[in-house]
Amino acid sequence: MQLSDLKAIVTGGASGMGRTFAMELARGGATVVVADLDQAKMDEVVAAGEGRIHAIRCNVAQEEDVVALIDGAHEKMGGLNALINNAGIFRDGLLVKQDKETGAVKKMSLDAWNAVIAVDLTGPFLCTREFAAKMIATGTKKSCIVNISSIARHGNQGQTNYSAAKAGLVADTKLWGLELARYGIRVGAIAPGFVDTPILQGMRPDVLEGMLKGVPLRRAAAPEEIFQAVRFVLECDYFTGRCIDVDGGLTL
Repeated sequence: MQLSDLKAIVTGGASGMGRTFAMELARGGATVVVADLDQAKMDEVVAAGEGRIHAIRCNVAQEEDVVALIDGAHEKMGGLNALINNAGIFRDGLLVKQDKETGAVKKMSLDAWNAVIAVDLTGPFLCTREFAAKMIATGTKKSCIVNISSIARHGNQGQTNYSAAKAGLVADTKLWGLELARYGIRVGAIAPGFVDTPILQGMRPDVLEGMLKGVPLRRAAAPEEIFQAVRFVLECDYFTGRCIDVDGGLTL
């Protein structure tokens, strides 16, 4: 599929990589619905999209919101054939940590675990399930799903919850690619390393510099560079069930 043929949903599309994905898709001729919880930022993206971007408020961890998103996007765009599962959150912390002075043991909370799994893994499950069902019900012959995973899927200290979610998303990419191919639905994943988004920009310069020393290219990716991989998955009709690493050569 070419970008100009796409009617796409981008979850988490109001900021960061999601905003870049939505804008780049629109520039390529696609029609886009951004799904997010920040209405003000969604309004900004819609205004910048020059008529090609719409917005639907959605919590991807809530089943009823996702059902409404898929139905609403299909109605707003007069069809639907692409989904980018980009929405994600962090609740970083060590599994357990002992205070050196008091000996007290701090544990990752169940709330922190559940929050990340809900958005970063259950969210893509719900969105993919409803999207696939809509494609089948409407007889759409060709469609594509792109899951945004992370280099953290290999296991990153302090990210028990996030690493589990992103690893699970790559496993599901393979499974969904196998299960949905018969319906003309392709599924791919992108695993970025460090990306120059507001999250990184908000870090202390010395901490960020230390992180980037582990990247062979010695820098973070621009969101547009991650979009190049997203575009490949969307446009290459022979790609499915696989994950593309875009991490500057970083190894965790």
